[in-house]
Amino acid sequence: MSDALEIRFESVAGARLADVGLRGAKALNLVDEHILRDAAAAFASLAATPDLRCVLLHGQDQRAFVGGANLAALHALDAGKAESFIRAVHEFCAALRQAPVPVIAVMQGFCLGAGLEIAAACDIRIGDHSVRCGMPEVRVGVPSVVEAALLPGLIGWGKARELMLRGHIIDAGESRAVGLLQHLVDTGELSALAHAIAADIAAGTPGAIAAQKALFLSWEDLPVSLGIERGVDAFVRAYEAGDEPQRAIAAFFAGRGKPLP
Repeated sequence: MSDALEIRFESVAGARLADVGLRGAKALNLVDEHILRDAAAAFASLAATPDLRCVLLHGQDQRAFVGGANLAALHALDAGKAESFIRAVHEFCAALRQAPVPVIAVMQGFCLGAGLEIAAACDIRIGDHSVRCGMPEVRVGVPSVVEAALLPGLIGWGKARELMLRGHIIDAGESRAVGLLQHLVDTGELSALAHAIAADIAAGTPGAIAAQKALFLSWEDLPVSLGIERGVDAFVRAYEAGDEPQRAIAAFFAGRGKPLP
């Protein structure tokens, strides 16, 4: 049982889906080291759930996905505690990125600082018109760090630099325009969109989805030439691991009433 994550299992397109609410502190769903370490451990355990195909991650209510770090807790840090805290942010983000199943950030309200780093660590980000994103760390005396390093790859160096240097907040429309959100919909459509994306993901085979997520991590770190070779290895391993490709291809033809050529 986790204090930081509220987990419910659902079925979408016959596949197992986890609906996960991150329970931070106060009105804006703020995080501290205890919440982050609890969330990281709980999520790592969740990711190992048999037959799990996708995770929907959201805040505990419409006011915030994650409003950032608890400033009162940050004010009390010394250098040693500061390192422990920021590594806890990274630990939770790493749990999201390393999960073998895709994680969809379902965003409403404020998504600031550590919250935007958590969102950046998810595979897909969707939100409604209440979304407000920002990286205000410089306004409280520290740089944006850890998974803020993902932002240039998501939105380009120019916009990432601006967000982190100005510390301002952008609205949902601009968040969509720069690429922080892949989809922007009305509040009443958000859940349906999340489940539709999860259903599309569930149409892929588990092994292929897990391999694709692992490749994303490699491609972020490796030169293109080495990333291509890592992809060749993953393609071959799909056939070495069993008959998942053959079964999926046979099902593709069977679903169209056609024999295998």
